[in-house]
Amino acid sequence: QVFANSLTASMLSVLHAYQLRSRQQTLLTDPTGTGSLCFSWGGDLLVVGIIANYACVAADTFSSELGILARSQPRLITSLTLRKVPRGTNGGVTLEGLAAGLLGSVIIVTSAMLFLPFCTKATEGKLGGGPAWTLEQRRLLMGGLALWGLLGSLVDSILGGLFQRSVRDVRTGKIVEGEGGERVLISAPVPEKRTDVGAGIKAALLHGEGEAAVEKTDAVGTGQSGADLSRYDPQNKQRRPSFGDERPSRVVENGWDLLDNNDVNFLMSFGMSIGAMAVASWYWQVPLSSVLPGAW
Repeated sequence: QVFANSLTASMLSVLHAYQLRSRQQTLLTDPTGTGSLCFSWGGDLLVVGIIANYACVAADTFSSELGILARSQPRLITSLTLRKVPRGTNGGVTLEGLAAGLLGSVIIVTSAMLFLPFCTKATEGKLGGGPAWTLEQRRLLMGGLALWGLLGSLVDSILGGLFQRSVRDVRTGKIVEGEGGERVLISAPVPEKRTDVGAGIKAALLHGEGEAAVEKTDAVGTGQSGADLSRYDPQNKQRRPSFGDERPSRVVENGWDLLDNNDVNFLMSFGMSIGAMAVASWYWQVPLSSVLPGAW
């Protein structure tokens, strides 16, 4: 989960470190050359991608972990009717969850704005000093990235609702989550002809008809003789996790079984990071190719 949420930002951070190193060498050898070590308006697209990654994954985490405490029941974002689903369902959203997601995004973006080395009036004209930021420009960047983080949380919900299977425990009605974000296993469907076997065996045991009658009942239902009767023994703690009529105790609530939670998180964070860089490239009129080593 750590790699799924931060791998994209980590790679962009390494690229940005090399980018700054290259600029530093250029400025030391040629002070008249272009480039800035502080973060200038219309500058580093990599910084935008890094902030966007963490804003999106923080928004997704906040909306999931705090949104589950909402009083209202979640609604499936991929459903045309926005039907109600159990808490924890992939693709389920609430207003409280969305608000929590926005809070997580704002926390990350605010931290970035506090600690980023923005170019100021004091750095203008000095070695490596770029154009100073105005208050309006800072507000625009902060507001845009905060909303982008919230959008990332919604994208994660859409991807999860469509391509990640949600498994519901029939007995409790709760969604079962896989450890470490992996898939949740469910039992294979049982043929219809076995539906009444368990009930028949239970009836035979209750009437005290003995193991012979039980074996006969089981053989009629399964088409086999000499079946293992230990699965019907109430003292057997290793019985299959199903009801007496052989119905599975876990069922699919929604979603295709194409991705697990880690896959969804990585695709969302990667797509939103690259998307934020593309939007900044368009708005600032800075070529997206400027992030590549050859452009440094």
